[in-house]
Formats: sequence, C-alpha cells, structure tokens
Amino acid sequence: MNNSNSVNVLPGVTRETLATGERLMVVRFTFAAGAQVPPHLHPHEQSSYIVRGRLKYVVNGTEQILGPGDSLVIPPDIPHEATALEETVDINSFSPPREDYN
Repeated sequence: MNNSNSVNVLPGVTRETLATGERLMVVRFTFAAGAQVPPHLHPHEQSSYIVRGRLKYVVNGTEQILGPGDSLVIPPDIPHEATALEETVDINSFSPPREDYN
C-alpha cells in the first residue's frame, strides 16, 4: 500500500511516509542543517540511506558520519540520535512498520 504524507516532526525535520506494507515501512526524512533527532529507541529494526547531505548518527554511543550513498542498520531497542551536518535527505526503512507514524 502506498501512503504519501508530509509531517513536521521536529524543528527542521520533515517526515514523509513513502510506502507501508505488512512488515516494512519506507520513510523519507528531510533535515535542515543543524536539525537534531534526540536520543531515543524503539522496537523496530531501522535502516538509513543518505540520498544527499551529511548526517551524524550516534548509535549506542558510537558516532558515525554518513554522506551520500552511505547506509547503516540500527537494531531494535538500541539508543540512537542524529544531527544534520548540512541539509540532508535520509531514506529510512522500519520493520515492523511504525504504528506511531500512521
């Protein structure tokens, strides 16, 4: 099922759900330079793929800077946060789908 909607979720951060299935959700996040996602965790496995820009992730205390074409996977229930080092587009997949994003 395709589902397209755009939501401002945090200052400088927009979320758009691109597709949702039974076991997977694909979401595009757009970050203004300097925008932050505070530390959090959730029961979903998450992948992140950077389309453009640079994003600093801190996953379970380990910092990683991702640029265009880079990706990572965050296991369920692991604390993580992100900071946009410049304007960034980040495609995320969540499994299972995030019920709180519907």
